[in-house]
Amino acid sequence: MSHEYQRRGRNWYTAMGVLFCVSAAIVLIRQLLIWGPEFVSDFLFNDEITNEKVSFAMLTFGLIMVLLGFRKHEQKR
Repeated sequence: MSHEYQRRGRNWYTAMGVLFCVSAAIVLIRQLLIWGPEFVSDFLFNDEITNEKVSFAMLTFGLIMVLLGFRKHEQKR
């Protein structure tokens, strides 16, 4: 491999972030298809801890993990 080739984003942060995002998206899409957008938005904005809020938190955490995976790493020589 060339020393100019950069393997940005190919680490476990990115893989775990994508896993969290996909899991959260599956749950949110399933809830939207079963209950509809109005019902899901009611659960998203009420005071209780619900499945929709946990999925939204998982999506946020997954995006943070993906961003951490794309930061530049200084390689030791």
